[in-house]
Amino acid sequence: MSAVTDAVPTAAPMNPIGQSVRDSLVVAKRNLIRMSRIPEMVIFGLIQPIMFVVLFSYVFGGSMKIGGSTSATDYRNFLMAGIFAQTVTFATAGAGAGIADDMHKGLIDRFRSLPMARGAVLTGRTLADLVQTALTLLVLAVVALMVGWRVGSDGDTNAVKVLGAFGLLLLSGYAFTWIGALIGLSVRTPEAATSGGLIWLFPVTFISNAFVDSSNMTPWLRHLADWNPFSATVQACRVLFANPGQSKSAAWPMQHSIWASVIYSILITLIFRTLAVRKYRSAAS
Repeated sequence: MSAVTDAVPTAAPMNPIGQSVRDSLVVAKRNLIRMSRIPEMVIFGLIQPIMFVVLFSYVFGGSMKIGGSTSATDYRNFLMAGIFAQTVTFATAGAGAGIADDMHKGLIDRFRSLPMARGAVLTGRTLADLVQTALTLLVLAVVALMVGWRVGSDGDTNAVKVLGAFGLLLLSGYAFTWIGALIGLSVRTPEAATSGGLIWLFPVTFISNAFVDSSNMTPWLRHLADWNPFSATVQACRVLFANPGQSKSAAWPMQHSIWASVIYSILITLIFRTLAVRKYRSAAS
């Protein structure tokens, strides 16, 4: 007597890359929905950069010398690339606090118990933060135009270059967000993540060409500023926006700022994403 065995159809395994993309987008959607339900997160995220624009423009405008001129208009056009870059970089603190909050509530442990791609939780979170950063940049650009910032104020530019500058800003912001993710996984509370995420940001953003001409710094500090990844993005944006104050330094990142910004961003993403995913796999709630 022969036994008849019914074949039970099984679903074909999903491609690992496809699963990672799908899981990351699901987590990103979850975080975007959460942000929309807590509008004060977005509002407070917009207020700080707007305050920086207004305060720096009107308090320091006319006091800073840019290219031999103390014109408030020249400083305003010089300043905006730095403010844009600072805004996307400071999003790091929010990313770290959000991940630390998820850790504190045990949400990360629940995600790790699901059949999800490694790193999808972190990638989804950083993608959601990138969307919020893009919204912040849009609002900030409108405010900058209202206070007198103009592209092409020191040369010729076009829409492609301007969009390229904002693309570099988002790429840089995304890279720094992974630093925030690692910090968020390494501390015990959201408050510690916020503090830890801000402490290192101040020297990174202020020892740079964002708010002052680095050529006026002492030699050792000028070298730090010229090789600062943050400075490369600021310089690249000034070049693409055709705004005044472009560094004349012979340092490679200043002479090839667009390429330097891209390379720095990719390296930071690769290094800190690897470290964050490794920490995510071993972190305890």
